Amino acid sequence: MNTHVHAPEHQAMRTRAVTAAAVGTALEWFDFTLYGALAATVLPTSFFPAMDPTSALLASLATFGVGLAARPLGAIICGHLGDKLGRRNVMLATVSVMGLSSMLMGLLPTYASIGVWAPFLLVLLRILQGFALGGESTGAQLMAIEHASADRRGKYSGLLGLCSPLSQI
Repeated sequence: MNTHVHAPEHQAMRTRAVTAAAVGTALEWFDFTLYGALAATVLPTSFFPAMDPTSALLASLATFGVGLAARPLGAIICGHLGDKLGRRNVMLATVSVMGLSSMLMGLLPTYASIGVWAPFLLVLLRILQGFALGGESTGAQLMAIEHASADRRGKYSGLLGLCSPLSQI
């Protein structure tokens, strides 16, 4: 059995891994940022109409904070699972969870349709989003660094760090 990896194939694998990590990171942060914009504009009246406008805005922004608070838990659990099951598998799962939770938020009925269940489900989906973001961003950094040659680890790590702010523009 030949286990030798040819340099061009190895470089292509590296490029695919870093590209997948960068695209996943950018998409997840884009979803997260989009929610932040909606939390200040549309969501207070759609999900918290029983409150006065200031309280509704604060409740809506608190749901944004819940997603941020879930990130460390996602990083810890997904980091452990990445070590056990492989970073690629866990990264695919976290990107899927982020996409599914974002889609469900877009389809979520408002307070006028389902009452108090609307904000409850919104918070639950935000927790899932934050969990996925914590797992993906940590795993993507590690995956990119592991696939980089020793002289390019900083470059690949910096590239992934750049994906987050670029996706928010």
